[in-house]
Amino acid sequence: MTHALQLTDGTFLREVEALSGAKVSACLQCHKCSAGCPVAEETDLRSSQLMRLVHFGEAEEIFASRAIWLCASCEACTSRCPMDIDVAAVVDALRMMAVSRRAPLAMKNVDRFNRAFLKSVRRHGRVFEMGMMTGYSLKTGTLFSNIGKAMTMFARGRLALTPRKSGGRREVRDVMKKTSKRGDER
Repeated sequence: MTHALQLTDGTFLREVEALSGAKVSACLQCHKCSAGCPVAEETDLRSSQLMRLVHFGEAEEIFASRAIWLCASCEACTSRCPMDIDVAAVVDALRMMAVSRRAPLAMKNVDRFNRAFLKSVRRHGRVFEMGMMTGYSLKTGTLFSNIGKAMTMFARGRLALTPRKSGGRREVRDVMKKTSKRGDER
């Protein structure tokens, strides 16, 4: 971290704690969350650093980082925390805050990927990877960039050419409608 230590009024910390339901202020900086993170090597900030930046009210630095967008939401960080802090929920809250504040995204095309994913889930009741990635690739002009990976996944039976039916399509659509309405109210 290259920022100078600064004192804040705690507004950002309280906002993150309220949105996430996690007690970020209980963080001991033991770094166990970061030690268990499967994507830590790919991020510019580790989960323990995110927690510390929340303490210091460094919203700008957090929103400018790739870390919140690369998080796999596997909850390894949460399960390792000796203070029972739901670190994954904190990262989710930071993502929501970045979107609601219209913070510039640190990763190109994150918004397009998210929209393609949600469109696929809304349409099929679950993600249809082939359709989602085709739509995403068309929007970003990267249609053939993942063809090698797609062929390997298809050969191993991990990629379907047609969407699998989900018995809960209607329920998924209803949930998505409710959550989008709540998002409109904020």
